[in-house]
Amino acid sequence: MGNIRHFRELRVYQNAMDVAMRIFEMTKAFPLEEKYSMTDQIRRSSRSVCANLAEAWRKRRYKNAFVAKLSDSESEACETQVWLEFAHKCGYLKIETMKEFDESYDRIIGQLVKMIQEADKWIIR
Repeated sequence: MGNIRHFRELRVYQNAMDVAMRIFEMTKAFPLEEKYSMTDQIRRSSRSVCANLAEAWRKRRYKNAFVAKLSDSESEACETQVWLEFAHKCGYLKIETMKEFDESYDRIIGQLVKMIQEADKWIIR
């Protein structure tokens, strides 16, 4: 924690960025009729995990604000899991791929929960 100087150095951020970019590539194959619904939503929520982490990082002076942004990031990760499930049920995503993404988000959510539980270790004094 003391060695991390930028949000991009956080493993959880790196993991979330990696998955969001994989989702971006995967959604290029979604049907055009999903462009303004499922495609936009899953891309937005997956990107929001990263964006909220960056915002949380800048709010480390204020524990409640820091935890709130981490919580937002966690919520966006869960929303992405729901969109992935919809993509599978609509036939756009194979079950193996959905499970792989789902497990990635479970790990990210676990990392976020740990940061929330240990918020005092991250706060700037």
